[in-house]
Amino acid sequence: MKPYRTIIEPKVSENKIGYETPVLFMGSCFTENIGNKMLDLKLPALVNPFGVLYNPSSVRSSIEILLDKRDFNENDLHFYNDQWFSFYHDTEFSNVDKDACLSKINASVNAAREHLQKAKYLIITFGTAWIYQYTKTENVVSNCHKIPAKEFERRKLGVEDIFVQWAKLLNRVEELNPNLKIIFTVSPVRHWKDGAVQNQLSKSTLILAINQIMKIFDNVEYFPAYEIMMDDLRDYRFYADDMLHPSKVAIDYIWEHFSKSYFADRTFEIISEVGKVIQAENHRPINPESKNHLKFVENLNNKKSQISQKYPFIEFDF
Repeated sequence: MKPYRTIIEPKVSENKIGYETPVLFMGSCFTENIGNKMLDLKLPALVNPFGVLYNPSSVRSSIEILLDKRDFNENDLHFYNDQWFSFYHDTEFSNVDKDACLSKINASVNAAREHLQKAKYLIITFGTAWIYQYTKTENVVSNCHKIPAKEFERRKLGVEDIFVQWAKLLNRVEELNPNLKIIFTVSPVRHWKDGAVQNQLSKSTLILAINQIMKIFDNVEYFPAYEIMMDDLRDYRFYADDMLHPSKVAIDYIWEHFSKSYFADRTFEIISEVGKVIQAENHRPINPESKNHLKFVENLNNKKSQISQKYPFIEFDF
């Protein structure tokens, strides 16, 4: 039968991700969709150490902070709505206590710095080419933290802006970690507040900029998450209730394509074993104190121990 949809088959990469290849994810919320799936399967991933970042300038600034070995101090924080926060970080790092805010930020930055040094892959997801510049400092912010819009200047990055920023950055990254492979994606989440036309211009800008980067860096690849959502899954049944974010079915479908592109056969074999344990672990007992459930937990822990002995690089919570 003739297919009545556009089927996209991403290129199978020669570079493989496995249980012994640490991965650092940075970027939009779609980065978390894929990154968290890897974490659930006990793959060695670190996801969004600065929180969700939407634009290329903010992602670049965050990586520069890691390269510069910079720690945050109280001068880097701002106070608004009874919360201390950093313009470089998502709201998940905000806190009513200044010291607690700084502690969480620096712990995450230090962990990310160590992870980047040993990582085999850096996976970047751009969400939008639109940026917000805080007029008091002229710095591009990662999150506006509900500060009034009048205190920011909003503008769209051009292809050349992104290309120049990232060409310089990737040269620095290569000095730190010469074997690092980089995978770019563009988030399929539409930024509808920009309007249909501006959203499309924004996504197109991101794709063109990534294409320019790929022309001069041999270690850079592109995974077509945006194209799969827009063309292969061209139907609102693949969207969440807001009609903007991908549904769980869509995320699972894109994850399958990502897995086929980047996972080796051995990785799939280990995932099969780990997945069964995770599925059993998510089982909710009717009576947690029953003999049957206690025996179930004992058998599950034994299975975890067997897998950890077989694959020493996998750690389970007991």
